[in-house]
Amino acid sequence: MALEAKFMEMGAGDILRCAQEHKAAGWRFVQLLCTNTDDGIDVQYSYMKDQLIENWTVKGVSKEDHLPSITGEFLAAFVFENESHDLFGVQIDNIAIDFGGRFYDLAMAEPMTVISPEQKAAREKAAKIAAAKAAKEKQAAAGAPAGADADLEAKLAGMDPEKAAKVRAAMAAKAKKEVAEKAASADAELEAKLAGMDPEKAAKVRAAMEAKKARAAAQETEGKGE
Repeated sequence: MALEAKFMEMGAGDILRCAQEHKAAGWRFVQLLCTNTDDGIDVQYSYMKDQLIENWTVKGVSKEDHLPSITGEFLAAFVFENESHDLFGVQIDNIAIDFGGRFYDLAMAEPMTVISPEQKAAREKAAKIAAAKAAKEKQAAAGAPAGADADLEAKLAGMDPEKAAKVRAAMAAKAKKEVAEKAASADAELEAKLAGMDPEKAAKVRAAMEAKKARAAAQETEGKGE
Protein backbone atom coordinates (compact mmCIF):
# COMPACT_ATOMS: atom_id res chain seq x y z
CA MET A 1 0.00 0.00 0.00
CA ALA A 2 1.45 3.35 -1.06
CA LEU A 3 2.18 6.05 1.47
CA GLU A 4 -0.26 8.98 1.30
CA ALA A 5 0.60 12.54 2.34
CA LYS A 6 -1.81 15.38 3.07
CA PHE A 7 -0.95 19.06 3.53
CA MET A 8 -3.09 21.45 5.58
CA GLU A 9 -2.69 24.88 7.19
CA MET A 10 -3.51 25.93 10.73
CA GLY A 11 -3.06 28.95 12.99
CA ALA A 12 -0.58 29.22 15.84
CA GLY A 13 -3.46 28.82 18.28
CA ASP A 14 -4.24 25.38 16.83
CA ILE A 15 -0.80 23.83 17.36
CA LEU A 16 -1.35 22.33 20.81
CA ARG A 17 -4.91 21.16 20.07
CA CYS A 18 -3.69 19.50 16.85
CA ALA A 19 -0.95 17.65 18.75
CA GLN A 20 -3.35 16.53 21.49
CA GLU A 21 -5.90 15.21 19.00
CA HIS A 22 -3.29 13.27 17.05
CA LYS A 23 -1.82 11.79 20.24
CA ALA A 24 -5.27 10.71 21.45
CA ALA A 25 -6.03 9.11 18.08
CA GLY A 26 -2.84 7.04 18.08
CA TRP A 27 -0.74 9.06 15.62
CA ARG A 28 3.01 9.41 16.06
CA PHE A 29 5.01 12.61 15.69
CA VAL A 30 7.39 12.54 12.71
CA GLN A 31 9.07 15.92 12.47
CA LEU A 32 8.87 19.69 12.81
CA LEU A 33 10.17 21.46 9.69
CA CYS A 34 10.90 25.19 9.28
CA THR A 35 11.18 27.08 6.00
CA ASN A 36 12.38 30.69 5.66
CA THR A 37 10.01 32.68 3.40
CA ASP A 38 9.41 36.31 2.41
CA ASP A 39 6.52 36.46 4.88
CA GLY A 40 8.31 34.88 7.83
CA ILE A 41 8.98 31.29 8.90
CA ASP A 42 6.63 28.52 7.84
CA VAL A 43 6.53 25.92 10.64
CA GLN A 44 5.27 22.47 9.61
CA TYR A 45 4.26 19.66 11.99
CA SER A 46 4.08 16.13 10.55
CA TYR A 47 2.17 13.21 12.07
CA MET A 48 1.91 9.63 10.77
CA LYS A 49 -0.55 6.77 11.27
CA ASP A 50 -0.58 3.59 9.22
CA GLN A 51 0.19 4.71 5.64
CA LEU A 52 -0.93 8.31 6.02
CA ILE A 53 1.19 11.37 6.85
CA GLU A 54 -0.53 14.64 7.74
CA ASN A 55 1.48 17.85 7.46
CA TRP A 56 0.06 20.86 9.32
CA THR A 57 1.70 24.23 8.57
CA VAL A 58 1.61 27.55 10.41
CA LYS A 59 2.44 30.21 7.81
CA GLY A 60 4.53 33.36 8.27
CA VAL A 61 5.67 33.05 11.88
CA SER A 62 7.59 36.18 12.94
CA LYS A 63 10.32 36.57 15.56
CA GLU A 64 7.77 38.24 17.85
CA ASP A 65 5.36 35.29 17.73
CA HIS A 66 5.41 32.67 20.49
CA LEU A 67 4.40 29.10 19.71
CA PRO A 68 3.45 26.47 22.31
CA SER A 69 5.67 23.43 22.74
CA ILE A 70 4.14 20.05 21.90
CA THR A 71 6.64 18.16 24.09
CA GLY A 72 3.85 17.59 26.63
CA GLU A 73 2.30 15.25 24.05
CA PHE A 74 5.37 14.13 22.08
CA LEU A 75 8.61 14.41 24.08
CA ALA A 76 10.74 13.64 20.99
CA ALA A 77 9.72 17.02 19.60
CA PHE A 78 12.19 18.77 21.94
CA VAL A 79 15.00 18.16 19.43
CA PHE A 80 13.09 19.84 16.60
CA GLU A 81 11.83 22.69 18.77
CA ASN A 82 15.33 23.57 20.03
CA GLU A 83 16.60 23.37 16.46
CA SER A 84 13.82 25.65 15.21
CA HIS A 85 14.75 28.22 17.84
CA ASP A 86 18.52 28.13 17.25
CA LEU A 87 18.52 27.96 13.45
CA PHE A 88 15.42 30.01 12.56
CA GLY A 89 14.73 32.17 15.62
CA VAL A 90 11.28 30.65 16.24
CA GLN A 91 10.13 31.36 19.80
CA ILE A 92 8.70 28.18 21.37
CA ASP A 93 7.48 28.30 24.96
CA ASN A 94 7.73 25.58 27.64
CA ILE A 95 9.93 23.07 25.84
CA ALA A 96 10.29 20.06 28.15
CA ILE A 97 14.05 19.88 27.52
CA ASP A 98 15.10 23.43 26.68
CA PHE A 99 18.75 24.08 25.74
CA GLY A 100 18.21 27.85 26.02
CA GLY A 101 19.63 28.65 22.61
CA ARG A 102 22.65 26.35 22.97
CA PHE A 103 21.41 23.26 21.20
CA TYR A 104 23.96 24.06 18.47
CA ASP A 105 27.34 25.77 18.86
CA LEU A 106 26.78 28.41 16.17
CA ALA A 107 29.07 31.13 14.88
CA MET A 108 26.04 33.35 14.25
CA ALA A 109 22.46 33.53 15.44
CA GLU A 110 19.64 32.16 13.28
CA PRO A 111 21.86 31.17 10.33
CA MET A 112 18.97 29.67 8.34
CA THR A 113 17.34 33.08 8.03
CA VAL A 114 20.38 34.65 6.31
CA ILE A 115 19.80 35.35 2.61
CA SER A 116 22.23 36.16 -0.21
CA PRO A 117 22.47 39.62 -1.82
CA GLU A 118 20.77 38.15 -4.88
CA GLN A 119 17.89 36.82 -2.79
CA LYS A 120 17.57 40.18 -1.01
CA ALA A 121 17.49 42.05 -4.33
CA ALA A 122 14.87 39.63 -5.67
CA ARG A 123 12.70 40.10 -2.56
CA GLU A 124 12.98 43.88 -2.73
CA LYS A 125 12.04 43.82 -6.42
CA ALA A 126 9.06 41.59 -5.69
CA ALA A 127 7.98 43.93 -2.88
CA LYS A 128 8.16 46.96 -5.19
CA ILE A 129 6.14 45.17 -7.87
CA ALA A 130 3.55 44.20 -5.27
CA ALA A 131 3.41 47.81 -4.00
CA ALA A 132 2.97 49.13 -7.54
CA LYS A 133 0.20 46.62 -8.20
CA ALA A 134 -1.54 47.54 -4.93
CA ALA A 135 -1.31 51.25 -5.77
CA LYS A 136 -2.80 50.65 -9.21
CA GLU A 137 -5.65 48.59 -7.75
CA LYS A 138 -6.28 51.28 -5.12
CA GLN A 139 -6.51 53.95 -7.81
CA ALA A 140 -8.91 51.82 -9.82
CA ALA A 141 -11.09 51.21 -6.76
CA ALA A 142 -11.16 54.94 -6.03
CA GLY A 143 -12.27 55.68 -9.57
CA ALA A 144 -8.97 57.25 -10.61
CA PRO A 145 -8.49 57.52 -14.39
CA ALA A 146 -6.83 54.51 -15.93
CA GLY A 147 -4.21 54.61 -18.61
CA ALA A 148 -0.76 56.18 -18.74
CA ASP A 149 -1.24 58.33 -15.61
CA ALA A 150 -2.39 55.38 -13.50
CA ASP A 151 0.47 53.21 -14.77
CA LEU A 152 2.98 55.96 -13.99
CA GLU A 153 1.65 56.42 -10.45
CA ALA A 154 1.85 52.67 -9.91
CA LYS A 155 5.48 52.69 -11.02
CA LEU A 156 6.27 55.66 -8.78
CA ALA A 157 4.76 53.83 -5.81
CA GLY A 158 7.29 51.04 -6.31
CA MET A 159 10.29 53.38 -6.63
CA ASP A 160 12.73 54.57 -4.01
CA PRO A 161 10.85 57.46 -2.25
CA GLU A 162 13.59 60.01 -2.96
CA LYS A 163 13.76 59.10 -6.64
CA ALA A 164 9.96 59.14 -6.92
CA ALA A 165 9.89 62.64 -5.38
CA LYS A 166 12.39 63.88 -7.97
CA VAL A 167 10.34 62.39 -10.80
CA ARG A 168 7.15 64.03 -9.49
CA ALA A 169 8.96 67.38 -9.16
CA ALA A 170 10.21 67.13 -12.74
CA MET A 171 6.70 66.23 -13.94
CA ALA A 172 5.20 69.20 -12.07
CA ALA A 173 7.80 71.57 -13.56
CA LYS A 174 7.10 70.23 -17.05
CA ALA A 175 3.33 70.63 -16.60
CA LYS A 176 3.80 74.21 -15.33
CA LYS A 177 6.00 75.03 -18.33
CA GLU A 178 3.42 73.58 -20.74
CA VAL A 179 0.65 75.67 -19.13
CA ALA A 180 2.78 78.83 -19.44
CA GLU A 181 3.60 78.06 -23.08
CA LYS A 182 -0.08 77.50 -23.90
CA ALA A 183 -1.02 80.75 -22.18
CA ALA A 184 1.67 82.64 -24.09
CA SER A 185 0.50 81.09 -27.36
CA ALA A 186 -3.12 82.03 -26.62
CA ASP A 187 -2.11 85.60 -25.77
CA ALA A 188 -0.15 85.87 -29.00
CA GLU A 189 -3.12 84.64 -31.05
CA LEU A 190 -5.44 87.08 -29.28
CA GLU A 191 -3.08 89.99 -29.87
CA ALA A 192 -2.92 89.09 -33.55
CA LYS A 193 -6.73 89.16 -33.73
CA LEU A 194 -6.93 92.47 -31.82
CA ALA A 195 -4.39 94.01 -34.17
CA GLY A 196 -6.77 93.38 -37.05
CA MET A 197 -9.78 94.88 -35.24
CA ASP A 198 -11.12 98.40 -35.16
CA PRO A 199 -8.91 100.22 -32.59
CA GLU A 200 -11.89 101.29 -30.47
CA LYS A 201 -13.34 97.79 -30.38
CA ALA A 202 -9.93 96.30 -29.61
CA ALA A 203 -9.56 98.71 -26.69
CA LYS A 204 -12.92 97.60 -25.26
CA VAL A 205 -11.93 93.93 -25.56
CA ARG A 206 -8.63 94.60 -23.77
CA ALA A 207 -10.43 96.51 -21.01
CA ALA A 208 -12.89 93.63 -20.55
CA MET A 209 -10.00 91.15 -20.37
CA GLU A 210 -8.14 93.23 -17.78
CA ALA A 211 -11.30 93.50 -15.66
CA LYS A 212 -11.76 89.71 -15.86
CA LYS A 213 -8.16 89.12 -14.74
CA ALA A 214 -8.60 91.58 -11.87
CA ARG A 215 -11.74 89.76 -10.65
CA ALA A 216 -9.99 86.40 -10.85
CA ALA A 217 -7.01 87.74 -8.89
CA ALA A 218 -9.31 89.20 -6.23
CA GLN A 219 -11.17 85.89 -5.85
CA GLU A 220 -7.90 83.99 -5.53
CA THR A 221 -6.69 86.40 -2.83
CA GLU A 222 -9.97 86.00 -0.91
CA GLY A 223 -9.68 82.22 -1.16
CA LYS A 224 -6.16 82.23 0.28
CA GLY A 225 -7.29 84.57 3.08
CA GLU A 226 -9.96 82.07 4.13
